[in-house]
Amino acid sequence: MAATSQPHQATYDAIVIGAGIQGSFAAYHLAQRHRNTLLLEQFILPHSRGSSHGQSRITRSAYPRVPYARMMPDCFHLWQRLEAEAGISLYRQTGLVVLGPAGNPELESCRHSLGADQVLDTVTLAWRFPGLQLHDGEVALWDHTGGVLFADRALRAVQEVFCRHGGTLRDGEKVLHIEPGAVLTITTTTGVYRAPRLIIAAGAWTSDLVAPLGLHLPLQPLRIDVCYWKEKDPASPSAGRAGPCFITLGLPQAPHSIYGLPALEYPGLVKVCYHHGSPADPEERDRAPPGTPHPYVTLLSNFISSYLPRLEPQPAVVETCLYTNTPDEDFILDRHPKFSNIIIGAGFSGHGFKLAPVVGKLLCELSLGEEPSHSTAPFAITRFPGVLRAAL
Repeated sequence: MAATSQPHQATYDAIVIGAGIQGSFAAYHLAQRHRNTLLLEQFILPHSRGSSHGQSRITRSAYPRVPYARMMPDCFHLWQRLEAEAGISLYRQTGLVVLGPAGNPELESCRHSLGADQVLDTVTLAWRFPGLQLHDGEVALWDHTGGVLFADRALRAVQEVFCRHGGTLRDGEKVLHIEPGAVLTITTTTGVYRAPRLIIAAGAWTSDLVAPLGLHLPLQPLRIDVCYWKEKDPASPSAGRAGPCFITLGLPQAPHSIYGLPALEYPGLVKVCYHHGSPADPEERDRAPPGTPHPYVTLLSNFISSYLPRLEPQPAVVETCLYTNTPDEDFILDRHPKFSNIIIGAGFSGHGFKLAPVVGKLLCELSLGEEPSHSTAPFAITRFPGVLRAAL
């Protein structure tokens, strides 16, 4: 997808570093505003090195954190707009079950946002999600808006619409140096580009890009096991039909939650993953951590034996993905404290894909000096002390 015919020195209205889903949506919104925008990606597209690859992600309205819950209606609208622009389906509405201990604060926050009538009893849950077993003292909530985003398809769609609106996408170009100033200079492995505004949305590589700018963000890349589990009886009445997605909140045996998606990517294989992983170097993502190579598979196997007994308790397929986490698992969406024309979007902590249309809009608005359409106060860099240091 690289625009190889473009000159290797050029000036743009805006430059975005990182063509994952967040950076691509930021570039998309800038192009919609008729800003001449360059989107830079260090790897040849498509690739599986970052956090935006793969076929599926969960979307939902249920969120225990209010800032995200408030963004979700706008997200659904913008995903629908992209579907219309691209002429392709990007979302399958399956519904979502949220389950956990009765009285859990996060679960209660979700129940408040969804409404009391969305509590499922055991009989209704068994009918809507055959094979999911609740235990004593647990409750389930129903989010009818929940479903599956087709991730690879969505990433291609937003990039194609960006290019259709006059944007320039250059892949296979690693950024080597960022020179701040009223007009920034970005040097890559094959070119030099200038623009008055820059958005950095480089995922696990963000820390390396901003450290020479005197910014030391507390970002921790994590290697995540993405697991698929075979149905024991593929001839059962529930087989072949897409059940709901699910997430857990507050289970003692899974403090970081477990989530699942129906068998859409691989026929007969249900996607069930733990929302946590092992610290990783993004340049060596597939290097197994010390000790057991998949430390959380046992946790998932025990969960499946207890809650999803219609699935085989050992995974049929194990893939890997990257999260880039902040200490509080909230995003960073802010201007550089010293260079206000450098905007940073980072730390999406494994739950950012569904929110990317709004995240991209906020990054666009910040770069244009506009009042953000949603409050970015919860995502300020300054909530982390000591991040600004002398530039190298």
